[in-house]
Amino acid sequence: MASYLLPPRQFEDSTLDNYRPDPDYPSQAEALEAMRGFASGWSAPTGGGWFRRAKRAPAGKPGVYLDGGFGVGKTHLLAALWHLAPAPRYFGTFIEYTALVGALGYRETVELLSGASLIAIDEFELDDPGDTMVMTRLLGELVASGSRIAATSNTPPNALGEGRFAAADFLREIHSMAANFDVMRIDGLDYRRRHIEGHATAVPAGQVAARAAELAGSGEWTLDAFPDVIAHLAKVHPSRYVKLIDDLSAVGLEDVAPLASQTDALRFVALVDRLYDAQVRVVASGTPLDEVFGDDMLAGGYRKKYLRAMSRLIALTS
Repeated sequence: MASYLLPPRQFEDSTLDNYRPDPDYPSQAEALEAMRGFASGWSAPTGGGWFRRAKRAPAGKPGVYLDGGFGVGKTHLLAALWHLAPAPRYFGTFIEYTALVGALGYRETVELLSGASLIAIDEFELDDPGDTMVMTRLLGELVASGSRIAATSNTPPNALGEGRFAAADFLREIHSMAANFDVMRIDGLDYRRRHIEGHATAVPAGQVAARAAELAGSGEWTLDAFPDVIAHLAKVHPSRYVKLIDDLSAVGLEDVAPLASQTDALRFVALVDRLYDAQVRVVASGTPLDEVFGDDMLAGGYRKKYLRAMSRLIALTS
């Protein structure tokens, strides 16, 4: 499973030099410079002569945390930082790290990741206090082993879980974890929507297969009824969703309809994240895919997750 802890293929060539800050939002340029400073801790010389002492890397916290909205380049910066880090290094979403603990066990996961120069964690959005406590303990042990941590989220670390959990133990864990991070806020427009307006594209019934085949070209594509996909996701752990889309170029979904269950909606969000990471195009009929989350869901504690998925679905169906 550790072999999958790499940046998504769309970020294989991400560097700090090819990140383009939006001049209308100075915080993007500030975040870029902060990441350069964080990366200098690896490139700074470690020795020097008797009469010429090497400069030390600037002291700072062992973690950096990028907080911002959707599509402002957080994952690009995280992947660029990963590319600069010496091996061993790991990059994964929050759910992939918790799945690793579930598959290997806590102690085995610590042994596997200990000694890494960087643990990069994308989409640090917590859904239950148990995961929070496990990850807080894991990060604490990895920092003690000398690893540095970089994370992204749509929520700053002292607000993770806000509106969902109020237990004192949970809040104590959150503040303990936040103390490891220098937090940077990145403002800006969602780059996926700068040139895309409206809804996720829906095609007429009966045209999904032809369009999916066209988009896939010589690659693999699938055709399924949306309700069948949702039912299947319930039988597969979200950490395995990445295997569902291996080698796919396009996915066809027929008879899309609004989701009635928040559990189903969260599973679908996890699938959308994997589709987006792999840049698998989506063709769908029925309800536009960015409208499958009801008003009650968008008003709840998982609002930011749903909005991120909507943004990605607009991009994948355009």
